[in-house]
Amino acid sequence: MTVKGLISAFTQQENLNFLLTNRIPRAALTRFMGWFSKVEIPLVRDASIACWRLFSDLDLTEAKKTEFKSLHDCFTRELKPGLRPADPDPSVITSPSDAIIGAHGRIQDAELFQVKGAPYSLLDLLGDPALVEQHRNGRFVTLRLTSSMYHRFHAPADLTIDKVTFIHGDVWNVNPIALKRIERLFCKNERAVLRAKLSGGEALTLVPVAAILVASIRLHFLDVTLNAKTRGPVDFACEAHVRKGDELGWFEHGSTIIVLAPDHFEFCDNVADGSRIKCGEPLLRKPLTAFSSEASAGSREEGASK
Repeated sequence: MTVKGLISAFTQQENLNFLLTNRIPRAALTRFMGWFSKVEIPLVRDASIACWRLFSDLDLTEAKKTEFKSLHDCFTRELKPGLRPADPDPSVITSPSDAIIGAHGRIQDAELFQVKGAPYSLLDLLGDPALVEQHRNGRFVTLRLTSSMYHRFHAPADLTIDKVTFIHGDVWNVNPIALKRIERLFCKNERAVLRAKLSGGEALTLVPVAAILVASIRLHFLDVTLNAKTRGPVDFACEAHVRKGDELGWFEHGSTIIVLAPDHFEFCDNVADGSRIKCGEPLLRKPLTAFSSEASAGSREEGASK
């Protein structure tokens, strides 16, 4: 086949993929999938998981359980203890989930990218001008979870989470094809904005974004499931103190987490667009000079209080 023929075939495949995953009744299909995935009839469960294995790289060898009540139970599975240890370095922010790194870089004033050449604004994503100011010219990483991945997400550092804002929206697919074609996609989909502070006081924000088949996000510290029934934007005040590696919650299926970090953090060497990363692996690092200065200041304050 000629180069022109290959390009044409690839374009046709992209068009078909986009058509099948987006030009359908997304909300209705998502509601149906939410119901169907929880059916506990053994025949339905086994056929669903077998079909899932056929069309993905699903690997259940790391799962804590060997038998599941339903497709949903399999999707939100826990892992065997100790399989995702968090990097113990206190200067490191770790990946909150298993993922493929979709995009990363510096936030240009208040603009970031879903893919190269496709910008969107922090204000459209977060909906809060004050929070935008805290992340202006900071760092961002987009983490995309595929359907077969481990779908629980964990604290990337020692954090205090003081507010969660749920923003109601659409359920577009968040795969690379859709990200190239739908402008400001992350700003259109349902999402939760988790506002947190690092131990040094800097802002760290996590934005789990829902998608087609995935319009439910569960957060342990709120004891509530955020989904289409939660009309937003709605704020949930809280004061959750979590340690690095603690489980925060899970997606009902798969989707995306956007991490917004302070401007003085640097990306770790393993971070590259398109690369895979596991929960607990290094994502961003505070430079040694900044970390040492904060540690010294903390020691002086502790000494003065004695």
